[in-house]
Amino acid sequence: MEEDTDFRIRFSSLCFITDHVGFHGTIKSSPSDFVVIEIDEQGQLVNKASDEPIYKVNKMLPEPNNLAKKTKLDRQNLSFEERSNQELSTLAGCSDGDQIHAPGSEKEDTIKDGTSEGEEGNIDVLGSLLDEKTDELLSQFACDVKERWDSKTELIGPSPEFSLGRILDKNQRTILHSAIRQKFPFLVTIGKNSEIVVKPNLEYKELCHLVSEEEAFEFFKYLDAKKENSKFTFKPDVNKDHRKAIHHFINKKFGNLVETKSFPEPNYSADNPSVVITVRFREKAHKHRKRSLLECQERKVIYTAFTLRKENLEMFEAVGFLAIKLGVIPSDFSYAGLKDKKAITYQTMVVRKVTPERLKNIEKEIEKKRMNVFNIRSVDDSLRLGQLKGNHFDIVIRNLKNQINDSANLRERILEAVENVKNKGFVNYYGPQRFGMGRKVHTDQIGLALLKSEMVKAVKLFLTPEDLDDPVNRAKKYFLQTEDAKGTLSLMPEFKVRERALLESLHRFGMTEEGCIQAWFSFPHSMRIFYVHAYSSKIWNEAVSYRLVTYGSEVVEGDLVCLDEDIDDEHLPSSKVHLVTEEEESANTYAIRQVVLPVLGYNIQYPKNKVGKWYQEVLNRDGLQTCRFKIPTLKLNIPGCYRKILKHPCNLSYQLIEDHDIDVMKEGSYIDEATLSLLISFDLDASCYATVCLREIMKHDF
Repeated sequence: MEEDTDFRIRFSSLCFITDHVGFHGTIKSSPSDFVVIEIDEQGQLVNKASDEPIYKVNKMLPEPNNLAKKTKLDRQNLSFEERSNQELSTLAGCSDGDQIHAPGSEKEDTIKDGTSEGEEGNIDVLGSLLDEKTDELLSQFACDVKERWDSKTELIGPSPEFSLGRILDKNQRTILHSAIRQKFPFLVTIGKNSEIVVKPNLEYKELCHLVSEEEAFEFFKYLDAKKENSKFTFKPDVNKDHRKAIHHFINKKFGNLVETKSFPEPNYSADNPSVVITVRFREKAHKHRKRSLLECQERKVIYTAFTLRKENLEMFEAVGFLAIKLGVIPSDFSYAGLKDKKAITYQTMVVRKVTPERLKNIEKEIEKKRMNVFNIRSVDDSLRLGQLKGNHFDIVIRNLKNQINDSANLRERILEAVENVKNKGFVNYYGPQRFGMGRKVHTDQIGLALLKSEMVKAVKLFLTPEDLDDPVNRAKKYFLQTEDAKGTLSLMPEFKVRERALLESLHRFGMTEEGCIQAWFSFPHSMRIFYVHAYSSKIWNEAVSYRLVTYGSEVVEGDLVCLDEDIDDEHLPSSKVHLVTEEEESANTYAIRQVVLPVLGYNIQYPKNKVGKWYQEVLNRDGLQTCRFKIPTLKLNIPGCYRKILKHPCNLSYQLIEDHDIDVMKEGSYIDEATLSLLISFDLDASCYATVCLREIMKHDF
């Protein structure tokens, strides 16, 4: 796939705010040269081992039995837990948004277990509750639908429907719903303000493409009866791919109601590899009885917080590995912020449905993956992005040299640069790691495709290979050539958790627009929205550079300024953002440190000067002139926020050191420049990037 260069900008073109010369050097020579430690909301470094939790502690809760072991089917269902409630609550004969038959999906028309008493009983019920003409018209409607399907004639236009009229008695409606579906499983019933409407059951028709009509007929009768502890078994089948298609169909349509398993026939052998698929109802999550206080506490969701130390490991890969070891899914983990890959990082995380004891049990296993967990404790709730004060950085910059054609004393250049940024700050760009710099496809390109609802393109961009000959990129190349998700899965290494999750979904749902939408739901919400935020971040970087080139450090009419400097960027309300007037510009009322620019979203205002016009031109360029920054199909809403264009490092300290003996440089002593390194430490607010601060200090792109 060709690189989409029109939608990205190189960091080398972004301007600086300070005017010193800077110097050259190498960062991240090894992970230990770049240490990141999260600062919690109380201002404490999270790498300090402590028995005191940073959140309110729960009483220790027993672990639910069903979490210790999860079937593969359960995990597949859970990976799509963020799909719309409408789809997840779909049951027998319920594909349209207004269809009912999910437990609790319509308060008025509920259907009790065990109402079915066999087809003959239901025929009598229909005859007793419906007048003769209505009963005949219903039978004729059913025959017409069936004849259309049997003759392979497609239904043209909207799905036909037949109304039984308004039936005021709730019990009669309940009985009619069940009686009609038992007699005509290829129909569905819908409740609308005491009216019962009958429509073709499109799921029934779809299942008939996979199994015999007799099996489909009996299966939908089984679903409607909802008899506890009952099972339904399809006919023996020797075709593994065909069985898989049946599993996928039932799991997709009715996975919240039933589960499927395959069992070999009693006479199973190489000559007779027959296997049957058995369907059974899932155990009910709640028993309809009064519970004691202790029982209610036991059912409360468990949250366990911990500090994660990882080394040279991408964060999403770390979360995926932990999820596998704990038998949960990646979206069960929450965190306050993303951390660098090529670094040693410490951050707080919270995992749902896992007890502290269970997390402690995997400590030895995850050490092999360059991870450690400590400060493990029970807490009341999950974390949210931005729920931190900032990050502390300990960084070693090696191989220090002057800029090209700069003959000044290197030591003086370093001191000048560090002090200049310490006093004047740096341009608050989003860092290159947010965009996957150095890759053929950047995260912002994927985000733009998602904003434009180009789901297939977004998937292909995500799976675009680099120009490397390794297993991961060979697998990606194979996929783009063939779109064979199953074959690509066999080539994709196990540690590529995100890629495998996406491919499993594509194998399940297909490489269609709808299939790609479902595939994106294999990622947790935080990961899906990450790509959209990457696009917004890229535009913000371009905007602030344009703003500084156009107006410099002066605050001008039409600028947006923050009226409360104590509020961090991510939570800056519009009420605290002020539009600078002509009079305020003349009076120099505001300073450059107060200027903010909007990060794209549906709830922001733009500057009323050249910068505001620039935003609109860029949105037009990228085909987003009508974009509302909401992606309903992916359940993503992007309200936007405001971000200060300048930031200052806090608690900054630095030392010049010699690589061979790590001695601190003494005043006036001479050190060979080739052996000189800089150890620098500082704190940054949440959502600020150390690499961007270093770029301003060094005047050097990495």
